[in-house]
Amino acid sequence: MISASIRRDLGPLRYRPFRIFVTGRVISTFGNALAPIALAFAVLDLTRSAADLGLVVGARSLANILFLLVGGVVADRLPRFAVMVSSSLVAAVSQGVVAVTVLTGTTSVSLLLVLAATNGIASALLQPASQALTTETVPKELLKRANAIKRLASQLTIVVGASVGSLIVASSGPGWALAVDAVSFLLSGACFLLLGRGGRPKRPAGGLSLPAELRAGWTEFLAQNWIWAGVLAFFVFNAAWSGAIQVLGPVVADETFGRRFWGLVVATQTVGMAIGTIIVLRLRTRFLLRVGAVAVSLAGLLPLAMGLALPLVVLMFAGLVAGSGLAMFSVAWETSLQEHVPSDKLARVTSYDMAGSLVAIPFGQVLVGPVADAVGTRSVLVASAVVMVAAIALLLTNSTVRTLAHHG
Repeated sequence: MISASIRRDLGPLRYRPFRIFVTGRVISTFGNALAPIALAFAVLDLTRSAADLGLVVGARSLANILFLLVGGVVADRLPRFAVMVSSSLVAAVSQGVVAVTVLTGTTSVSLLLVLAATNGIASALLQPASQALTTETVPKELLKRANAIKRLASQLTIVVGASVGSLIVASSGPGWALAVDAVSFLLSGACFLLLGRGGRPKRPAGGLSLPAELRAGWTEFLAQNWIWAGVLAFFVFNAAWSGAIQVLGPVVADETFGRRFWGLVVATQTVGMAIGTIIVLRLRTRFLLRVGAVAVSLAGLLPLAMGLALPLVVLMFAGLVAGSGLAMFSVAWETSLQEHVPSDKLARVTSYDMAGSLVAIPFGQVLVGPVADAVGTRSVLVASAVVMVAAIALLLTNSTVRTLAHHG
């Protein structure tokens, strides 16, 4: 028998639109988890050049960042399910062409660049719509639980997708893995099509130009000081985290405990994210954002432990705690946006939030190497931990962040 508390936590799954929505997201997440592995080996099989791989990956990331704000406008002015169906179809076609050209040996770096950028644009259109669509699938009081369920399902799917992707690439080649990714977009698009009645916000009389739509979203973004304060804090936080963990983490592993054990540290972060999502799912608090901010400050333990050269078991524990904190804040932040931003502006505000976060990541990755060469890897890791904690401490000085009411 399922206890009453578990049935309550799984309440969003009682709603058919939410079940369809989550199913579509799980399918697309599965494809996206195996795609980077397949694309990386497709490029390396073609040119054996890390520089070419960086160009292809960078083209997708740059296109994604450049079109996120446009994606926010589109998702606020068109039915969100329709935006997701369209972007899924574009992604399916682009990945399908990549798969065919890789399998037939007719691909080239220039073609991969164009198709990767196309896929990045499709993702930029899908992401704000996906974040905002949750509010149309469950009642407002179930948003926190819905976000937690979405995140937990995605985390588990990423683990499975990456594992399956590696197996397909090793046994059949990257072309077939890319073909699976293309099919996943078709299937997820079909799920989003079943939603069929995503709410269409009322368009202002006469319509507004793209710059006017962007200004309206920017005005709402600035009007709520906890939002722009959070984005500023996480620009700093994400820059420090990405540089420390994604760049210096492997460096430390190579110099000390070895590459294979770095995989264990990364795995504990994934496990921690699942644990943090379950914690926030069961959590009953009126001040969800405050709790999430305090939890995410603990993520600084991982770069601190690496900087202090602590034993591997301590690093794994720090990774577990860091993953938990990151997941708790992610659910708290997404839920707070959905509860306090008007529905007709939610996708645009979300796109400004995403753009600020994404820009910080390459900034931190590029900057951290030269700084580490100048002052030392360990010193930069400790400094990164301090910067991360300081960014969240400053965020918590915002009275709205501390007192923002959660309605669930």
